[in-house]
Amino acid sequence: MTVNAVDRLAAEVSKIAGAEVELERPNDPAHGDFATNVALRTAPARKRSPRDLAEELAGRARELPAVERAEVAGLGFLNLWLTRDWFVEALAEIDQEYGGGFAQPHQRIQVELVSANPTGPVTVGSARNGAYGDSLARLLRFAANQVEEEYYFNDSGRQVELFRQSVEARRRGEAPPEGGYVGDYLEEIAAKPGDPVLAMLEEIRREVAEFRISIDTWRRQAEIEAEVAELIPRLDTYEAEGTLWARTSAYGDDKDRPLVRSSDGSYLYFAADVAYVRDKLERGFDRAIYVLGADHHGYVARLKAAAAMLGYDPERIEVLIYQLVHIVERGEARKGSKRRGDVVFLRELVEKIGIDAARWYLVSRSADQPIDIDVDLAREQTQKNPVYYVQYAHARIAGIVRNAEEKPDPAAAPAELDPLERELLKRLTDFPAIVAEATERRAPHALPIYAIRVADDFHRFYHDLRVVGSDEEAFRLALCRATQQVIARCLDLIGVEAPDRM
Repeated sequence: MTVNAVDRLAAEVSKIAGAEVELERPNDPAHGDFATNVALRTAPARKRSPRDLAEELAGRARELPAVERAEVAGLGFLNLWLTRDWFVEALAEIDQEYGGGFAQPHQRIQVELVSANPTGPVTVGSARNGAYGDSLARLLRFAANQVEEEYYFNDSGRQVELFRQSVEARRRGEAPPEGGYVGDYLEEIAAKPGDPVLAMLEEIRREVAEFRISIDTWRRQAEIEAEVAELIPRLDTYEAEGTLWARTSAYGDDKDRPLVRSSDGSYLYFAADVAYVRDKLERGFDRAIYVLGADHHGYVARLKAAAAMLGYDPERIEVLIYQLVHIVERGEARKGSKRRGDVVFLRELVEKIGIDAARWYLVSRSADQPIDIDVDLAREQTQKNPVYYVQYAHARIAGIVRNAEEKPDPAAAPAELDPLERELLKRLTDFPAIVAEATERRAPHALPIYAIRVADDFHRFYHDLRVVGSDEEAFRLALCRATQQVIARCLDLIGVEAPDRM
């Protein structure tokens, strides 16, 4: 893990403060480049006035090579203004790997995503699962973990059989069975020979790949269920009400879970869940992350209970829940699909707004919040559309670099930096902390939010300051290239392309 300029400064201030310091950027640059409340936090234990302690720390901070000025504000905030050389050093660190490699320790992690019934194309709801899970996997991989993305096909049970019957009825030119599947996509599947479930699986594989989700392994519920029989003797079970139950309530679950119907020996959902937990953990993953929809809240405790019952550390299981997606078009919420009548498919959304906008919008909010995607805004190629706005900043920088003759050299900095240069550079130095926190909190939505702020600062910088042909061209080109690197990394981590031309 590479320690960046902000980390080194925080370590130096921590040393003089005798306590851990977290540096923050004031909203108003007039209050310094960075600030800390360490005096307020530690003064009571030292039986000191916070302001007196802050004054003492300010005096010592002024002796640090990176600090140009240090002042005390309010009851005891320590505000720091940094030297030109600190900014030059910070800029020189920003390369393609900037902000990465921070995982301690490195882990083998599996992320399971889009585990939907293969009874139709990928829906917009499942696409949020895929976009969110894949972005999280990219973050974990950027942190230097070994990550495997897995798709679990729920290809067993009544809904799958009903899908088969619906396709067979379509092939015969008959109406579907009661409660069966309808929609234009059935015509496509019915035209293909063989098992319609296998045909649907291949269609899903294609859609997922086109959506820039790289699945490493594929598992099928039908295969996992084959392992249940030899697994059941290892479980804490009892019989009641004609059913074999797992005593998961003894392992942290809120109630026991049914495994097998005694009447016909058929497996219930939890039987496959338990077998799948073992299948994951026996492959040696330090952590198995499930990304599940809003109707799976009860799975958190039951999957951890399954791990504990099998003798594994339940903390190796992590369940992330994402909320629903609503499509808004012409100011009205879409009530259904033209093709199916009760769901919106991913391919419909991509046809309307493209992959980049779909990926952006599906990770643009916290997973625990519903998303409303305004189709009319998302397909606009104007700066009102946030994904276009950020991509345009990247493309504009690529154009600047193409038109420049000089090679960017951050060491060729002017004696004094313009406030806009300092603000843009400080924004770029936020990136390592942003990406580390997004990974730890499983919150990739922080990346599009941050990317917009980088684009804002860049556009202000470029609007007011000349780059090519200025006396400061070499330094400003280096600053542009660093901005381009950070924007490109933010976009890549959420599966969005960073174009050089628009």
